Amino acid sequence: MPSATPDGAPVPPDGALPASALERAADRPLGFYLHVPYCATRCGYCDFNTYTASELRGKGGALASRDNYAGVLAEEVRLARKVLGDDPREVSTVFVGGGTPTLLPAADLGRMLAAIRDEFGLAADAEVTTEANPESVDPDYLAELRAQGFNRVSFGMQSARPHVLRVLDRTHTPGRPEACVAEARAAGFEHVNLDLIYGTPGESDDDWRASLDAALAAGPDHVSAYALIVEEGTQLARRIRRGEVPPTDDDEHADRYLIAEERLSAAGLTWYEVSNWAASREARCRHNELYWTGADWWGAGPGAHSHVGGVRWWNAKHPGAYAQALAEGRSPGAGREVLSAEDRRVERIMLELRLADGCPLDLLAADGTQAAADAVRDGLLEPAPYAEGRAVLTLRGRLLADAVIRDLVD
Repeated sequence: MPSATPDGAPVPPDGALPASALERAADRPLGFYLHVPYCATRCGYCDFNTYTASELRGKGGALASRDNYAGVLAEEVRLARKVLGDDPREVSTVFVGGGTPTLLPAADLGRMLAAIRDEFGLAADAEVTTEANPESVDPDYLAELRAQGFNRVSFGMQSARPHVLRVLDRTHTPGRPEACVAEARAAGFEHVNLDLIYGTPGESDDDWRASLDAALAAGPDHVSAYALIVEEGTQLARRIRRGEVPPTDDDEHADRYLIAEERLSAAGLTWYEVSNWAASREARCRHNELYWTGADWWGAGPGAHSHVGGVRWWNAKHPGAYAQALAEGRSPGAGREVLSAEDRRVERIMLELRLADGCPLDLLAADGTQAAADAVRDGLLEPAPYAEGRAVLTLRGRLLADAVIRDLVD
C-alpha cells in the first residue's frame, strides 16, 4: 500500500457510486483488501502507508490505536454493504495486508473477516490470505488464524542472508520464515507463500541463490520475487545518497531474475505473473489475479485503494483521519476517478501483459499492433500465442516488460 495517494474528484460523503459502476456487477468477482497500517519498526526500503507506535503518538490519539482497529475496519465493511446495495455477489477473495497484520491478535483478524462474512457472505471456495511477519507468529497464533477461516498465508522472508537483511532493516532471524512454513502446514494451511526481494545493495549472485534455495527447501507452493525499488524519502534512499551503500543496478536485477526463473522452475514452480511463481493453478494468488484482470475489489483501511466497475477511489491515509470519518458516518474516501473506456483499455494491456496468459491483441491500437509484430520479431513476445491472437511475454520479454508494455500501449 504505497504511501502516496493521487489527486482526484471528491468522494460523496455516503460513498455512493455511479449507477454505471454496478452494471453487470454479478458477472465480475468481488474481493476485499483489508489494510492493517501498523508495524513494530519501519524497514529501510518501505514506502507503504504504515505507522510505528512512535509515529502515531499524539496524532489521532485513541482513534489511531490498533487496540480498536478491527472494530473500526468492520465499520467500513458495513459501509461497503450500504454502497453496493443489493449486489448479490459473495466475496471470492480476502487479502489482509500491511503493515504487519499479525501485530493484531488473530481474533481481531477473525473479527474483520467475520464482518465480511456477515455482510456479504464468503464463497464456498473463498481464498482468505493474510500477510505475516515471521517474528510475530507462532504455532498457536497460526492455528487460531486457521480456525478463524484463513486458508492462505504469506510470509515476508526477503532474504536468507543476515547482511542483506541488515541493509533492508529487516528484524527477523534468518531461518525463521522457513520454520514458519512448516508451522503453517501443521496448522492446516494448504497454501503458503514466501516473499523474496532481489537486488539489495551488497547482495551477490550467490547470496540470491542461497535465498532461493532456502525458500524452496521450506516447501511453499508459491514464491513472489520482487526487484528492490528504492523509493525517494526512505531510509535506504538516504543511505545510498550518502554513499553508505551502493546504488541498485538494473543489469544485476536482470541477472537475479534469470537466476530466480531457473531455480524456481527447476523446483516445479511456474511463473504466472512476472514476479510470481506457483506450484499449480490452485496455488496462484487469486486475489492478486483480481487486480491484474480488472475485477472488483473493495479496499478497506487507511490509504487502501478500491475499484468497482471502472470507478477507482482511495481512503484517507492516516489511521486517525480514517477512523474519524467512519465515526462521523462518512466515507473515509479521500478521492476518486471514473475511468474512461480508453483508460480501462490501457490498464488492461499494462496489467494483463504481465500474466503468463498475456493480453488479447485486439486490445491494441494500430501503433501497438505494429509494436507487437516487432516484439515477436525481436524475441520479446511468444510467436505461437501471437498467431492465436494473444501477446505473451518471452523470458527476455519479461526482463524488458515495462518497455514492451510502453510500446504496445502507444
